[in-house]
Amino acid sequence: MQRAAILRGSSGAGSARRDVVAVSLTEVKVRRATLATADYAELAAFRRALREFLRFSEDAAARAGLSGRQYQAMLFLRGRQRVRPVSIEHLAQELLIKHNSAVGLADRLVREGLVTRRRAADDRRRVELALTPAGQRVLVKLASMHRVELRRIGPGLRRFFERMSTPPDGE
Repeated sequence: MQRAAILRGSSGAGSARRDVVAVSLTEVKVRRATLATADYAELAAFRRALREFLRFSEDAAARAGLSGRQYQAMLFLRGRQRVRPVSIEHLAQELLIKHNSAVGLADRLVREGLVTRRRAADDRRRVELALTPAGQRVLVKLASMHRVELRRIGPGLRRFFERMSTPPDGE
């Protein structure tokens, strides 16, 4: 049986948590007659644009001496910096990786001097992560490069999403 994963935003107040829901493709009702050749071409072009952006991101991170996952972890830490401390468990959930993989990722970032790790004051079993000043400097450069790239490809993505959010004729 084929399965698809769907990301769904949490409805909790102020929550940035996302749940991954597995849905059987046989459970999704598809009206095949509504898809034209142009629809398939458009979806393929969108997937290519995503892959191109991800390649750009991986290459930019590599030039900074990071993996794409390290960059993503640093983005998450910075994005949550003023909300609440990030634990290894939260990092694993955000990156959709196992706890032990998040521990290894944190270990590498700490070794590089980009992240600090400390025991939580309220629960000594929990480890909290934070960017170091060096980590913040690296992240500012990378995030700035990503913003420039997103501004470049944004108009095409915007047009795609506008077309996808408009129901086809007859619906």
